[in-house]
Amino acid sequence: MQLELRHLQAIRRIAEAGSLGTAARRLGVSQPALSAQLRRIERAVGGELFVRGPRGVEPTQLGEFVLARARRVLSEMDTLGAEARGFAPGGPLRLGCILLILVDDLLDRTDTVMAGHELTVDVGVSVTALVRGLAAGQYDAVLYGEVNDHRVALPDNAETRTVVPREPFCVRLSAAHPLAAREAIDLRDLAGEQWLNLVEDDDGGPEALTEACARAGFTPQLRYRITDRKLAHELVAAGRAVALTQPTAGVTAGTVLRPLGGDPLTGRVRLAWNRAGVSSGQAALLRRAATLAYLARADTNPFLRRWWDAHPGLRPVAE
Repeated sequence: MQLELRHLQAIRRIAEAGSLGTAARRLGVSQPALSAQLRRIERAVGGELFVRGPRGVEPTQLGEFVLARARRVLSEMDTLGAEARGFAPGGPLRLGCILLILVDDLLDRTDTVMAGHELTVDVGVSVTALVRGLAAGQYDAVLYGEVNDHRVALPDNAETRTVVPREPFCVRLSAAHPLAAREAIDLRDLAGEQWLNLVEDDDGGPEALTEACARAGFTPQLRYRITDRKLAHELVAAGRAVALTQPTAGVTAGTVLRPLGGDPLTGRVRLAWNRAGVSSGQAALLRRAATLAYLARADTNPFLRRWWDAHPGLRPVAE
């Protein structure tokens, strides 16, 4: 058997994950299939590449040798693909984006920042679907969010940069709600509310909300799951639910945004791209456009301006 790029990618993923089970999930295959593939690779190179250690599977001396060269080959292939695309573009860059608030201004910013670069944008509601699309070549880059400590697992061919290091979630509630007159709201005061889930299931949001509410002494009633913003805001305005939202969201008729005391839930926005399809220069332009789109909405919220004054190192910078 001759070694192929997919074999080198599997070896690298096992080393990064530290376990066959985790590596298999990230590669989208079963653990038995990955184990069988590893045995074939080991037969091809003439010895064991990994042994079980106290921290999971660890590379043998042969494994370290093969890993070093695998990483070099994969890096060179990524560079080759990106440079070839930059030399002879094969079509527009394809950006997959989760339904973040900044999407509203993103196209205007990309038209300005990326003049001369053709770009298509596909808005989705699942981080997992976007990442699978990135791995399969459906997208050249994806823009997505993560909540609290959640980290999205990315494919081997992906590079990533943070657009928004940290933002505090707010709560949207009816303007007629008894708590609407407060400048900030403690999460525990929302114990009896019904929640509208506007955070994607696979960005860590529901788990983070449940954990934060547990610390506040209650279990949230997650009654609604709606992706249509207009309908969601109408439900909130009618007093039928409250909802988490980004601090850059606009205030709509009949609703107010209020910060949560103590920042129990925070998010970040990240950009990931295929190293073989997007050059470092193109990635930098995409990140700049996304940052400017976010900042264009950020100054509409006085609370967020005050929050950044207290956390100056977390304000996004359009490099």
